[in-house]
Amino acid sequence: MTQADTTTRFEALRQWAAAQHELSPAALELSLAAGDASFRRYFRLLLPDGSTRMLMDAPPAQEDSRPFVDIARRWRAGGLPVPVLHAVDLDAGFLELDDLGDTPLQLRFAGDEHADTLAWHERALALIHELQNRAGPDMLPAYDEALLGRELDLFPEWCLERWLGDTALPPGWTELREALIDSALAQPVVTVHRDFDAMNLMVRDETLYLIDFQDAVAGPISYDLISLLRGRYCRFSPARFARWVEDFRQRAVHDGRLPGSTGSDTFQRQAQAMAAQRALKVLGIFCRLTLRDGRSGYLERLPHFLAHLEASLVDLPEHTAFQRWLAERLRPTLTQRLAAGTGPEAT
Repeated sequence: MTQADTTTRFEALRQWAAAQHELSPAALELSLAAGDASFRRYFRLLLPDGSTRMLMDAPPAQEDSRPFVDIARRWRAGGLPVPVLHAVDLDAGFLELDDLGDTPLQLRFAGDEHADTLAWHERALALIHELQNRAGPDMLPAYDEALLGRELDLFPEWCLERWLGDTALPPGWTELREALIDSALAQPVVTVHRDFDAMNLMVRDETLYLIDFQDAVAGPISYDLISLLRGRYCRFSPARFARWVEDFRQRAVHDGRLPGSTGSDTFQRQAQAMAAQRALKVLGIFCRLTLRDGRSGYLERLPHFLAHLEASLVDLPEHTAFQRWLAERLRPTLTQRLAAGTGPEAT
């Protein structure tokens, strides 16, 4: 949107919020609270009595808020911690929500091995179990072969071809792509938040709340587990990662979400394959956000997710050709490219 469009929407949002509370627009105070990787913007609304709400501005031409609204209502009815919807205007693209504060989960981290970081991860893992137990996947879009494939294809298109200028597919790519899709589809289908990262978990009154769940799908049981453990803020040792994956498997078996016949080795491999799929997707998405959408700060995160990808492939030794290419070609090329310049103007 142009600056004029942005200003016009802000004034329309102010008028809409004032109407919801039967107040004069001059009686409201709005301040920008956050933006995200989409066209959505969030404003904090300060009411005359001192209470606050969060306003979401999601232009209908770019953002369909219906999935967010539908999921928020279903998940809250299921007892999950999501913000209350106080007012909704889908035609305008305006929503009024609970104000969950300014503390995403990563602000509670104090180093990868710090006791507080580990304890908050335990609580987030417990929330994944609650999500999968309380929210059925039946009404969600399927995380199917086509979607998994489109996500994987972001890596060669945006990371390799458009950012690095390499049009050749990596050795072993076709086999790896097929294997990662097959592994994901072999898992039980549950509700998947799809970006269960610390930045999408808000801490209010020491309770975790789910946000940004509009892209939820019906998909592999390990996906949200991987989003958390191989996210953008921490990198855990192989031993700790394996323990958390095994603990998750045991709880899922106990709750009936995972067949008892799914052994530890099988689930570990499925988790590592899911981690590889997500890391490849994120590498592509971060390049696309930079090159297509002009967003800054994403390329600097590529080495972190490349390390996640390398860690996941250690337990998938059949893909040695691709692993060798990562080490001998992609890592040095990516390092050199980042050193040369990270902004879109350097492309």
